[in-house]
Amino acid sequence: MNIYEARRYGVVVFFILTISVVVFFLYTSSNLINDLSRQERERMQIWADATKKIANITMSEDDSYHSNVDIDFLLSIIEQNHSIPVLLTDDAGEILLHRNFDLPEPVDSLAPYIISDANNDFLYEKLSKLKNGKNVIHIQISPTEQQHIYYEDSKLLKKLGYYPYIQILVLFAFIGIVYFAVSSTKRAEQNKVWVGLSKETAHQLGTPISSLMGWIEVLRTTDIEQDYVDEMNKDVNRLSMIASRFSKIGSKPTLEPCDVNTVVAHASEYMATRISSRIKLITDLYPSPIDVKASEPLFQWVMENLIKNAVDAMEGTGTITVTSGVSGKNAFIHVQDTGKGILRKNFDNVFNPGFTSKKRGWGLGLTLAKRIIEQYHGGKIYVLNSEIGIGTTFAIEIPLTTDKE
Repeated sequence: MNIYEARRYGVVVFFILTISVVVFFLYTSSNLINDLSRQERERMQIWADATKKIANITMSEDDSYHSNVDIDFLLSIIEQNHSIPVLLTDDAGEILLHRNFDLPEPVDSLAPYIISDANNDFLYEKLSKLKNGKNVIHIQISPTEQQHIYYEDSKLLKKLGYYPYIQILVLFAFIGIVYFAVSSTKRAEQNKVWVGLSKETAHQLGTPISSLMGWIEVLRTTDIEQDYVDEMNKDVNRLSMIASRFSKIGSKPTLEPCDVNTVVAHASEYMATRISSRIKLITDLYPSPIDVKASEPLFQWVMENLIKNAVDAMEGTGTITVTSGVSGKNAFIHVQDTGKGILRKNFDNVFNPGFTSKKRGWGLGLTLAKRIIEQYHGGKIYVLNSEIGIGTTFAIEIPLTTDKE
């Protein structure tokens, strides 16, 4: 298992753990809410019992019954409800008592039982809604008369109902912030590694290249066949260009006007002389110049890298087709091979550092290519399509300097 498969499984495990924590929060909060709701119903049942006894006292003509019941205690039970909004109605639906509602108009302290029209409409609207709910207790006052208590959940219970969702939002916000911070730090560290590696590579190549250039000049003065010297000079110039490319990766290069077709043609011509004769390299260029702003040495390196990857994917035989064109405001280049293909799950992973299907290789070529195209040229590079055993097409898109159709 490579690092990216391990990371993918790690993400799955992380999400499973996150979902488990969320379910635990919801389950715990649900139990807590149910317990509080049950306690509130028990309180309202006690309130209903006290109301029933007071009604019985009011209707009873037996003085001994009055003396055996502590009316003040019953009234205190009713008065102690300061949190649960409650309506007491008769069988006809008339409101006999209301408590703990936030009325639209203040109640006159001198005449608390006089209800304004606005408050009356508000209470009956509440009653209409509560009749459709489950928070109701029926009180049998007498064999022929009932009263009904309708109540809302207390403010505490309502707030507690939102609490688990607030917890989940805070949890995900915290995870998001941590992920962003870690990703940003990791990206910054990777950028420093790329810059340091590129500059150090360019620096290390500089001295031997300068030395080789001097030896070539010495060889030109000897009896050695000059064609050999010229070929050596081409390779040294090639090394010099590679060192120049690495030095440009360390800092944002200057983008200059160039023709995509020219870059593609140069890269294809260079690679055509360095691949097996059993591999056919075809270029299908746009019929007119495609003007873009680019760093030609880096852009050509990307093309060479894609062609080289295509060669490796075909393992010695097949066809590579390089196509250029224009789509809307972008120039595009497609590099298609007839190689072994890429699994869809790896379409993005192929651009990650260290990802490679080759036995020998660092897995850095496509990573650098993505950096060059997307960060330096403001374009995109991606796997356009791929089928196992049939082949893969890589696509590059970069903005045109002028709109062309």
